[in-house]
Amino acid sequence: MADITRDIYSGMQILTEDENPWLMDHAVIVEEGKIKAIIPADMISHHLPARHHKFPSHYRLIPGFIDLHVHGAQGYDVMDASAEALSNLSKALAQEGVTGYLATTMAAANEKLETVLRLIPEAKLTQQGAALLGVHLEGPFITRLGAQAPGLQQQPNSDLVKHWQQLSGEAIKIVTLAPELTNSTAFIRSLIEMNIIPAIGHTNASYEQTIDAIAAGSTYATHLFNAMQGLHQRQPGAVTALLLSNRVNAEIIVDGIHLHPAVVELIYRLKGLDHLLLVTDAMRAKCLRNGRYDLGGQMVDVHEGKATLVDGTLAGSTLTMPNAIRNFMSFTQCTLEQAIKLATLMPARILGLQASKGSIAVNKAADLVVMDEAFKVHMTIRAGQEIFRA
Repeated sequence: MADITRDIYSGMQILTEDENPWLMDHAVIVEEGKIKAIIPADMISHHLPARHHKFPSHYRLIPGFIDLHVHGAQGYDVMDASAEALSNLSKALAQEGVTGYLATTMAAANEKLETVLRLIPEAKLTQQGAALLGVHLEGPFITRLGAQAPGLQQQPNSDLVKHWQQLSGEAIKIVTLAPELTNSTAFIRSLIEMNIIPAIGHTNASYEQTIDAIAAGSTYATHLFNAMQGLHQRQPGAVTALLLSNRVNAEIIVDGIHLHPAVVELIYRLKGLDHLLLVTDAMRAKCLRNGRYDLGGQMVDVHEGKATLVDGTLAGSTLTMPNAIRNFMSFTQCTLEQAIKLATLMPARILGLQASKGSIAVNKAADLVVMDEAFKVHMTIRAGQEIFRA
């Protein structure tokens, strides 16, 4: 058996790209890290010998989740600036079905950020859980703090980001910025030239300033509604510009805390399935007990899943991706496959990886999750390798 490089997954419902997405009585054949074939179950014998993984019919085989905004989990945080933290974060994320993620930083002294970025090239090669797909710099080019520490914000600086991109091995994929900062239009254009997504977030920008940023090419919103000026009938603000633009892809934190269910439904109706994605924005307390934890140098109190600074400001989340999917379905009445798309294919598209990730199809990477009807993850597979089993 040691020489067998073929795996077969069968028994459960399989989510495909077809018009009728859920396949019954079929199997997925995985070879050399990729999906080799999707076959009727009665053809399995033709693909033996293989490692055969059979599951109950009420289980589901779905694409691996991709989280483009996550800080930490199980006591570890990207800003711990250690290989150990990144390694353990990768393993923790695999337990909730995440097969790829962006390590998300916070505003910090340049030296601290550079320590984190220097770790990325090696970490990308050695992650044993979810794949480290790159970095999301959530700051320091911001104005509205949210839960970020004061005194660490900076004006846009293209040369600095070029330096950071070099340190990270070209791993920076998203930079969150406030459009009202000086020279933000030129900064947005320079980020695009570096193949970095300029994201609008942590901002006090007006509607007009946000429209200008979108026109310059900033077509991504960091946790829409949170840490930005909200809706007002005479001062429409950043949120209105981001909601109305059909160019903007928006990440949302659907934990029932960051956004009221009615607001989630409003976003869904305006943005649709092709311009939305689910993120967790989780911090180190995810999967841990109530208590006090550090986030970017500030103390965060976690009680019943709600993470706040001492003054009550929301400070990241303890959300898992399966719960984000379940909540989104509940709040919008969309289908399971529609909600899953926002955690799989949409983030893959945003990173330009849709040809190889984000759905179950022949020749795509075998990034797979086995999940039951209660949204419990039983197995996570990345590039054909089992990285978690319940």
